[in-house]
Amino acid sequence: MREPDTAAPALAGADLSRTYRLPRRGPFEPGAVRTAVDGVDLIVPSGARLGIVGESGSGKSTLVRLLAGLEAPTTGTVQASGRPVDARASAAASRWFRRETGIVFQDPVASLDPRMRVGAIVAEPLRALRVAGDHRAMVAAVLERVDLPADAADRYPHEFSGGQRQRIAIARAVVHRPRILFGDEPMSALDVVVRARVIDLFRSFVDDLGATLVLVSHDIGVVQRLCDTVAVMSAGRIVEHGPVSLLDAPTHEVTRALVAAAPTLP
Repeated sequence: MREPDTAAPALAGADLSRTYRLPRRGPFEPGAVRTAVDGVDLIVPSGARLGIVGESGSGKSTLVRLLAGLEAPTTGTVQASGRPVDARASAAASRWFRRETGIVFQDPVASLDPRMRVGAIVAEPLRALRVAGDHRAMVAAVLERVDLPADAADRYPHEFSGGQRQRIAIARAVVHRPRILFGDEPMSALDVVVRARVIDLFRSFVDDLGATLVLVSHDIGVVQRLCDTVAVMSAGRIVEHGPVSLLDAPTHEVTRALVAAAPTLP
């Protein structure tokens, strides 16, 4: 199996688009087509910390799902470390990419299997990706790192608060030490105090792993704290892209509107 090219960008999307066929309004009418992502080119260098922002429906979550190999683009290609990413590939064929990546979603209630104990949930990537080593010790270490109780591995997700469940989700995303970490609105369901703690956890794991971060957020303050570059989306396209400092003096009207509407993050 060809090894990833560490000199290549961590991620590269070329001419990415994603369209969806909407339900037909009548038996003789074709369903309308909605374009969520429209011809996006994006390069994420290794070690970069990219924030993707935009108004609701701008296509930012769809773009990160394409980059993470969770959906196949309608047109265009995704590469990770110089290798093509195929969302339609078998589990065996895509194992190399899953080994390289971890993802934290917005809603930990939906992403954590309520029938599984926390230890089994966090260990799932280790088993699925055939990571060598003492899985029990790895799980214990990462649960301690996210400040969960010593008995957390033997309990179920419903026994924890919302902030603790999101920390479980983070533990699962990083337990196999990925090189690329995705976050799809991982802070939006959290209150202010818990959100600040989760931001710190994200930063510490990205620092320790030397990982590339791709973070989708509607919260400008979160992006300013975690990211060094930002891409602003509107109507499925990137309308502004550059260092995160551009949020201090945005030039595009969409970015200006997002910044003007942003609350102050304590």
